[in-house]
Amino acid sequence: MDPILQSRLGALPPGYGRLPGTAPLEMAGWLTVDDAYGAQMAEREQLLAARRGEVMALEPGREAVADEALRMVLAHLEARDEWGVAGGVVTCPDGRRVGVDARDPLGTLGRLVAEDICLLEPRDGAQVLIGAVLCFPSRWVLAEKMGRALLRIHQPVPGYGADLNARVERMMAALRPGMGLWRANGHYHSDPTLFYPRSEVSEKHWEARARYFRSERQGLLRMPETGAVLFSIHTTVVEASALTAEQRARIAASEHAAE
Repeated sequence: MDPILQSRLGALPPGYGRLPGTAPLEMAGWLTVDDAYGAQMAEREQLLAARRGEVMALEPGREAVADEALRMVLAHLEARDEWGVAGGVVTCPDGRRVGVDARDPLGTLGRLVAEDICLLEPRDGAQVLIGAVLCFPSRWVLAEKMGRALLRIHQPVPGYGADLNARVERMMAALRPGMGLWRANGHYHSDPTLFYPRSEVSEKHWEARARYFRSERQGLLRMPETGAVLFSIHTTVVEASALTAEQRARIAASEHAAE
């Protein structure tokens, strides 16, 4: 099966390589439609049909958070030319017509946009993952992260300790509705597979150079009704040869800073 790839990486944020490295999010371009949208959505449809229990979860009693997330995304899609929203049906950029199922908000989200959607809310002074539709995990398993606070979620991540977590928690606590943030990460990969879960206890190898480069464009938005945070993740995988000279230099500089 041919890998699902974009032809180019796209812009890196000003703070790329620095943690948390966020920048203000331009809401008009929040959700992404690129040259891999159709192929990614076909993959998402397959995963939601065959592996729903692995790619979607919601804590009992948090249905209002998932419902608000769906309504927030639909409001965004209504303002975009790439989607058509009418009569409870969304016509997607790849021509699929998806019915809006209010009984299945996360499943509906997973069929509308290429972004994975994670939902977090404050609990005992920390942001906790309470729901997600996560079709394209990169070296993590949704079931292992549900109900966990950010510090515990990032325990296997090199360099993510208590000091950095405190900065991230303050940043997320300061989020206000309508004023989102975004950041991006990136790593070289030998395997371009989008659905790439790996347990916390498995050994993970981060490659200095490989054929592909995988990046996540992450958006952080405060939802006004429930006060939860919607964390969107758009995954791009390109041939490393498609990186521009400037991107290569910035990636190399970020890797050097992390050493």
